[in-house]
Amino acid sequence: MDAKPIDAIKREKFKVFENRAYLNSCSQGALADEVRAAYELYLDQLEEFGSLWETWVGIQEDVRGKIARVFSTQSDQVAVTTSASAAVNGVASCFDFRNGPSKVITTSLEFPTIGQIWHAQECNGAEVVHVPADPDNRLSAERIAAAIDEDTAIVSVTHVCYRNGAMNDIKAIVEAAHAKGVPVLVDAYQSTGAVPIDFEDLGADFLVGGVLKYMLSSPGVGFALVNNARTSEFIPTSTGWFAARDIFAMDINAFDPAKDARRFEAGTPSVPSLYAAAAGLEFLLDVGVENAWGVSSRLHDQLRAGINEMGGTCATPEGDGEHGPMLAIATTDEYALVNAMATDNVVVSSRDGNVRVSPHFYNSSEDIEKALASLSKNKHLLAT
Repeated sequence: MDAKPIDAIKREKFKVFENRAYLNSCSQGALADEVRAAYELYLDQLEEFGSLWETWVGIQEDVRGKIARVFSTQSDQVAVTTSASAAVNGVASCFDFRNGPSKVITTSLEFPTIGQIWHAQECNGAEVVHVPADPDNRLSAERIAAAIDEDTAIVSVTHVCYRNGAMNDIKAIVEAAHAKGVPVLVDAYQSTGAVPIDFEDLGADFLVGGVLKYMLSSPGVGFALVNNARTSEFIPTSTGWFAARDIFAMDINAFDPAKDARRFEAGTPSVPSLYAAAAGLEFLLDVGVENAWGVSSRLHDQLRAGINEMGGTCATPEGDGEHGPMLAIATTDEYALVNAMATDNVVVSSRDGNVRVSPHFYNSSEDIEKALASLSKNKHLLAT
C-alpha cells in the first residue's frame, strides 16, 4: 500500500504528547485530531439531519474496505462487528460439538475472551485444551500440532500475547493444522495496525481483532476476516439483520444469511465508532503499517537495551518474529510501577506482573528516554 514517510506525519495531531510520553497503544491508541473531528461530524450530522441510514451504511462499507486494505485482502472477506468478542462468538456458533469433532485447541497465551468463549461452549459438548507456553513465553508450532488429533474441531490461537508481547508463528501453526484438516482462528488484536499482516499469505480461516489499539480508533468496532475459499460451510447461528443476504428485505420468516463474510455480523453497528474507525484507519493507511512497524521496532530495541543496562528483566522474547510491538518488563509490583511512571508523565499499563510499554509510529526516541529515566528512578520496583 502507498504510504507517506513517517517524517511527514505530524506528531502534533496527537495532543496527548503535549503533556506526557504516551506508550500505552496496547491498551488504546493515541487520539488523532482527525478521529476527534470524526465524532464531531457524526454529532453535527445527527443534529442537522437526524437519521442518516444511507450515510451510516456507506461509512460501514468504507470501514470494511479500509480494513481489507490493511490486511491486503478483499472487502467481501471482512465482517464488521462491535468487538473481537462478537466476532469470535459468531465463529463459535458455527460448530456442533455434540455431533462432530469436539476438541478446541488453544493456548496459555490467550486473552480472556478466547478462553471464556470456548469454555462457554463446553455446555454444547466442546472440550477445551490449553497448550502451555514455555517459561520464556515461547510456544512452538510443533507443540500445537502435536495436540491436534482426529477429534479437533478448531485451533484458536493468539498472534501476540497481551500479557508479555510474545509472538506466535501463525503461518507455521496454520500449515500444521491444515495438514490435519483443522481450521484456525487467529486473535490478532495485539498486532493489527502495528505488525504487517497479509491475510491471503497467512492462510488462516478466521482472523479477529479491533480498531481501538494500533489502528488508532476507539471501542465499538471489531472485525473478523473470513477466508471465503475455506469457510463456506461455516454458518453462524449467532446472527442479526445486518448478517442477512439483503438487510433491507426485513424478512421475519426465514434465515437467509449473506454468502460472504457479512454473515458473521449481527445487529445495528456502533455508528459513532464507525466514524472514528474510518478516520483512524485512513490515518494508519496514510502512514503504512510497514513504516509503523519499522519505527516501533527501533524504539523496542532502544527500550530493551536500556532495560538490560539497568539490570531489569524483559518477559518478552527477543528475536525477529518472536515479539510484537509491546515490551513487557518484569516487576515486583506492577501497579506501583505504573503509578510511579504516571507521576513522571509516562503512560504505560500492566498485566501478569509486568509493565507493558508499547510504542507506535507516533512515538519518538525521546519518549523512550523518558520511560527509561522513570524506570531507572523506580528501579527498586523492577524484578532482576
